[in-house]
Amino acid sequence: MAHSSSFKTVESIGRRLPDVEVTTTWGQPTLKVRGKMFVCIASHKSAEPNTLVVMMDFADRDALLEDDPDTYYLKDHYLNYSCVLVRLSRVRDDALRDLITGAYRFVSARVRTKQAGRKSRTGVVVSSNRQR
Repeated sequence: MAHSSSFKTVESIGRRLPDVEVTTTWGQPTLKVRGKMFVCIASHKSAEPNTLVVMMDFADRDALLEDDPDTYYLKDHYLNYSCVLVRLSRVRDDALRDLITGAYRFVSARVRTKQAGRKSRTGVVVSSNRQR
């Protein structure tokens, strides 16, 4: 059953994940992993109040939009970004946990890929062999 979640709920879920920072982006509460945003409160004027922006790949986003358009939506401003808008007043607790964890994994994987493929000024690939 859905109930009205808040960013405090989002924050408490996110703080359980490694390397998560609670900060702000465009003046709104945000969770970041290694400096990259994975969830935040929507700040664009086209988004409804109490909306969470959740990073994910386009295929997952499209599936959520088709399955539950009362909870998940998009506005033109967000179409080209790999994210979905989530009505916090409608999302179930278990779905919110899954969304936040999935966004964390999605952004973490992208950060690791970029770090592993970085090149130094000499053109040599810089390897990141840190394991977690």
